Amino acid sequence: KMSSGAADLRQRKKRNCTESDKMAPEERNKENSKLGRSPKYMLIQRFAKLFFGCLAAVTSGMMYSVYLSTYHERKFWFSSRQELEREITFQGDSAIYYSFYKELLKAPSFERGVYELIHNNKTISLKTINAVQQMTLYPELIASVLYQASGSEEVIEPVYFYIGIVFGLQGIYVTALFVTSWVMSGTWLAGIAWFIINRTDTTRIDYSIPSRENWALPYFACQVAALTGYLKKNLNCSAEKFCYLLVNALTHTFVMVWEYSHYLLFVQAVSLFLLDSFALVQTEKVHEVYKIYLFSLLLGYLLQFENSALLVSPLLSLVAAFMLSKCLQVNMKKDTFMSRLLKIMYIYLVLTITVTLNFLLKMFVPHKENEHLLKFIELKLGLNTTKNFTMNWLLCQESLQAPSQDFFLRLTQSSLLPFYILVLIICLFSVTQVIFRRICGEPLKETVKLEDGRIGERPEIVYHVIHTILLGCLAMCLEGMKYLWTPYVCMLAAFGVCSPELWMTLFKWLRLKAVHPILLALILSMAVPTIIGFSLWKEFFPRIMTELSELQEFYDADTVELMTWIKRQAPVAAVFAGSPQLMGVIKLCTGWMVSSLPLYNDDDLLKRNENIYQIYSKRSAEDIYKILTSYKASFLIIEDSICNEVGPVRGCRVKDLLDIANGHVVCEEGDSYAYSKYGRFCHEIKMNYSPYVNYFTRVYWNRSYFVYKINTVISFQS
Repeated sequence: KMSSGAADLRQRKKRNCTESDKMAPEERNKENSKLGRSPKYMLIQRFAKLFFGCLAAVTSGMMYSVYLSTYHERKFWFSSRQELEREITFQGDSAIYYSFYKELLKAPSFERGVYELIHNNKTISLKTINAVQQMTLYPELIASVLYQASGSEEVIEPVYFYIGIVFGLQGIYVTALFVTSWVMSGTWLAGIAWFIINRTDTTRIDYSIPSRENWALPYFACQVAALTGYLKKNLNCSAEKFCYLLVNALTHTFVMVWEYSHYLLFVQAVSLFLLDSFALVQTEKVHEVYKIYLFSLLLGYLLQFENSALLVSPLLSLVAAFMLSKCLQVNMKKDTFMSRLLKIMYIYLVLTITVTLNFLLKMFVPHKENEHLLKFIELKLGLNTTKNFTMNWLLCQESLQAPSQDFFLRLTQSSLLPFYILVLIICLFSVTQVIFRRICGEPLKETVKLEDGRIGERPEIVYHVIHTILLGCLAMCLEGMKYLWTPYVCMLAAFGVCSPELWMTLFKWLRLKAVHPILLALILSMAVPTIIGFSLWKEFFPRIMTELSELQEFYDADTVELMTWIKRQAPVAAVFAGSPQLMGVIKLCTGWMVSSLPLYNDDDLLKRNENIYQIYSKRSAEDIYKILTSYKASFLIIEDSICNEVGPVRGCRVKDLLDIANGHVVCEEGDSYAYSKYGRFCHEIKMNYSPYVNYFTRVYWNRSYFVYKINTVISFQS
């Protein structure tokens, strides 16, 4: 019977768009005449609602962009710093992204700049990399083109133009979430105040401006907004085509600007698949979105220099399995025993085909880019153990740990979590009721009215419920995933408290008779968000203003001195070795070649990072010398913060992880025993005695850094 319901949905979908568009005004005119309202009055009312809603959405985005820009200025004193001091604020992989943007602007032509990035042999010693593919540098390519084509060279400095684009995208992010909540609730009062208040848990832009997710997630939020409109019932033909085109363009863009985009799209695809499995949405719409996924993956594969990671992506396997299963379903006769049996086995069938296809693709398509992710998942789930330094280092990263209690406490204090749970429970119960009715053979209503109290019959609502649950499961495992989940928690909670349908659904269950339920639902949908907004404004607005008024001090004098010394004293052909995070800053601030980078999608670079980290292990001077010279390094930088690290978790310090990987520590019955005939290299080299002075000569030091020249001719002296 569920299959017959799906057939009804398909029949409704196949109605001529022009006919439905012509019918709609007539029906509206009849309804308006009953209410005593003229079509002109209704048109003015709709225009006013649209105008003020768009104005509120755009204003929210602009204010958030200004807020981020002001906060960034206050935090780093950005406008009063010299260029070198500004660049030091970019840390780790962020420094690498911005360094390539600088190189593009310095190139004699854009074409030459792109060629040098594709055949880059001036960044990492003894290695030529395709930086555009390996680091997904399309945002930097676009930013450099816009900067030069717009004639901004004489108006604004490159760094302000670059971070201005990122801050602008964050404003678009907020606007997209605002519009999504508006489309779902029907009122533009469903603003995203919670997003700004919970900024520390919704974005990591504070300390990683150029990161790929800050470029990519605004596009994904816009895609979700367009998809929400596309999934709505009774959408007129023009609006549906517009939403479809937006989903198409934004999905392609999202795939191009973030290497891990296909994983997030896979979560979205699973949500749509479950929506279709219970016949809660028109199958043709899901089919069209899956076609977009397929085309985006193939286009991304070609434009990202035949990126094999997209071919072995679980998203591609799921799309292929879905389409194959639909072909099998279409060829089956309706209302037969086999068709009902296939419908029951549908989810199992698709999942089985997905896993099988993905396994076969990985057998025949050579790929290495994301193997470390699979190993990490095995370790995270406790399916395996390892002494490998890189894997254990990843496991120790805060973003890859389970979320802390402080995270849930912050969401509760801002009232976000309680309202989200309330909205989620109501929607889940309503969806469960709808699924039960579908199993019993009751068809979905073509038009759900407010008095029906059936919010679970709206496909866009069901999609967001499933989507946030899936993202929430990931966020409960990895704290870094909260930046994907929390924004949609803000959006869903804002929709719920502003939606008369949600309150009406609740009143239907409670069988409220004392007060007219429709009137009460309308009152609560305006009163509750007003009360919440006022209380949040009273509590958090003073905090935000205090945050913007305080001048914070960020000045790393030791790093500035180190970079200044390198630019003035180091030979042009010098190659520096040290921690990957510091190497990224050196590459940006000085332009000198380095032996490693903070990149984790290349096996060779991962091995390099582990080998060069041995400078903090208990290895001999000769071993370290051989490692460094194998990468043609000419200078070594020891960081005191790593060498003398006192971490909160003893087993997660770099030197502890190295001792475990090298077998220099043995754990028995809870006690650790360390043994090695050599002292820790980073300590011993500071003593300036043989054999360390035979291999290395100290040329510069300050409170944080010790720089040693790696001797090309070894002089053995006592």
